[in-house]
Amino acid sequence: MYYGYGFDWTYLVFIVPALLISLWAQFKVSSSFSKYSKVRNMRGLTGAQTSEYILRSYGVTGVRIEHISGELTDHYDPTSNVIRLSDAVYNATTVSAIGVAAHETGHALQYAQGYAPIKLRAAVIPASRIGSLASWPLLLIGIIFSMRPLIWLGIAFFALATLFQVLTLPVEFNASSRALKAIDQWNILSAEEYQGARKVLTAAALTYVAALLTSLMQLLRLILLFGDRRS
Repeated sequence: MYYGYGFDWTYLVFIVPALLISLWAQFKVSSSFSKYSKVRNMRGLTGAQTSEYILRSYGVTGVRIEHISGELTDHYDPTSNVIRLSDAVYNATTVSAIGVAAHETGHALQYAQGYAPIKLRAAVIPASRIGSLASWPLLLIGIIFSMRPLIWLGIAFFALATLFQVLTLPVEFNASSRALKAIDQWNILSAEEYQGARKVLTAAALTYVAALLTSLMQLLRLILLFGDRRS
C-alpha cells in the first residue's frame, strides 16, 4: 500500500466517525450538566457538603475538599488525597453539582477501599504519559527517514496511551455507580432529582467511551497504514 499521496480512505473511515462521536458526547455532557444546573436539590446541599456527607457516611477520613476554578475541572487527586470541585459544583446546590461531587467522591472511595482497577490505572500513568509524548515524534521521524523500527516504536508508544484509556473506562463507570448508590442509599436526592443526576453521570461516561473509541480507531489506522511492508 502506498499512502504518500492521494486520498487517504483510512481518515474518512476511522478518524471522522470517531471525531463525530466525540463531539456528540461533549454536547451531551454539556447539555445535561447545563440542564440540571438549573435544578436546585430539595435538601439544599452543596457539592462540597455532598462530598463531606458521603465520606463521613462511609467512614472515610483524611480526604480534603477544595475549590478549583474553571468549568468541569472537578477531579480527585490521589497524590494529595484531595477532592477538587469547580465553580459550578463546590458551593452550588444543583442536581448537577450533587452528581459531579458524588462521582469525584466515588474516586476517593475507590482508593480508600482498595479498588484494584484504579491502582492498576495509576500504575500505568507514567508509561501512558511517555507514550502520549513520544508516539507522534517517533512516527514522524520514522516516516521522514523511512525507518520502520521507529515507526513501530511510535505505534507501540501510542498503544500505551490507548491502554490507559481502556483502564480508565471501568474506573469511571465504577465511580459513577458508587456515586448513584450513595445518593440513593443516603437519600441525598429525591427520586426525580436522582434521575437527573443519573443522566448527568451517564452523559459524562459517554465522553470516556468516545475517548477510548477515538484512540482505538487511531491505533487501528496506524497499524493498517504501516503494517504493510510496501507502505
